[in-house]
Amino acid sequence: MYGNPNATEEQLIDAAQKANIYEFIQTLPDGFDTLVGERGVLLSGGQKQRVSIARVFLKNPPVFIFDEATSSLDTESEVLIQQSLDLLSRNRTTIVIAHRLSTVKNADYLYVINEGKIAEHGTHTDLLEKKAYYHKLYTMNLF
Repeated sequence: MYGNPNATEEQLIDAAQKANIYEFIQTLPDGFDTLVGERGVLLSGGQKQRVSIARVFLKNPPVFIFDEATSSLDTESEVLIQQSLDLLSRNRTTIVIAHRLSTVKNADYLYVINEGKIAEHGTHTDLLEKKAYYHKLYTMNLF
């Protein structure tokens, strides 16, 4: 409930469901009251990310910044987090910093940075059509 200490249990459950972590929480011995160690040391990387996303759902900020949301995750966790981020990004300004194409390709607008400078910007489709740096990375599967 860090995202909203005044949240109801219903809101807590809703946030956990939207973050794709509710089913996992239900398997824990004490559900939402289970101790998971300092900084969530007993959770996997994907579980930690989904708990963080649930907190953001509870907070409901107008602007959301997520840095490397899917780095170092297994494929299943990446898919669950991407689904949550898509839902979370609706009707709010969202800034996503990422290396993986799967994380950014559905963005309304992209800024591609190379050697610390903006190399290109536009939509995913526009950037592919330009056949420049983004296209090169995309075709090399470096995302």
